[in-house]
Amino acid sequence: MDQNTDQNADQNPGHDTPSPSYDREARGVRLVVVLLGLTVVSGLIDAVSYLGLGHVFTANMTGNVVVLGFAAAGAPGFSVPHTLTSLGAFLVGAVAGGRIAVRMDAGSRRTWARVSLGAEAVLVGVAAVIAFAAPGDSATTYPLIALTAFAMGLRNATVRKLKVSHFSTTTVLTMTLTGLVADSVAGDTSGPGALRRVLAVVAMVAGAFLGAWLTLHHGLRYPLLLAALAAGVFAVTASGQE
Repeated sequence: MDQNTDQNADQNPGHDTPSPSYDREARGVRLVVVLLGLTVVSGLIDAVSYLGLGHVFTANMTGNVVVLGFAAAGAPGFSVPHTLTSLGAFLVGAVAGGRIAVRMDAGSRRTWARVSLGAEAVLVGVAAVIAFAAPGDSATTYPLIALTAFAMGLRNATVRKLKVSHFSTTTVLTMTLTGLVADSVAGDTSGPGALRRVLAVVAMVAGAFLGAWLTLHHGLRYPLLLAALAAGVFAVTASGQE
């Protein structure tokens, strides 16, 4: 008996029972919190693009398709080239996000999220540098539209592939609002996912408010910088768990 005890002690020195396995995916901020933060960033980006880049959306492509119709009809203040640039860059970004998903789908979810968010941070960061280097220069309009739209396309493809419950996107709230009401119990918003959907709406409004205030009072530089820094923080801290 003593001999068996000594052998067990040698095999597990300092431990009475085997230590639990370590879950690397759990390290960092949960994906639900990250996606809510990214919804705030979407509000920032759309405030910058719509108010500062000629009435074009670079995150909300539903609105952008409608804007394209306005521009094509000759409505004042809208531009077909600006809108097509945004749509094209967004779609290319979505392709890039899809390719990342194919390469990383079998690997760590945490690494996958961090790589995509890191790319978004770099793209929006370059846009911020351009805005700081040439504030108010109309020649920067197309690069800023292309960079932010590409980043949002990449992110949307990533969020879609990650399949976090009640978060099919962080840039459009039409289905979120529909689900909030349609899935509610007698309209009291107590159905499944109601809290996440409410928080997503609040996050978008908060980001749009902050982005609009900064754009109207300080130009494009600071909201773009804030969006890049937020994406960078999430890239460093995101976990792989919902």
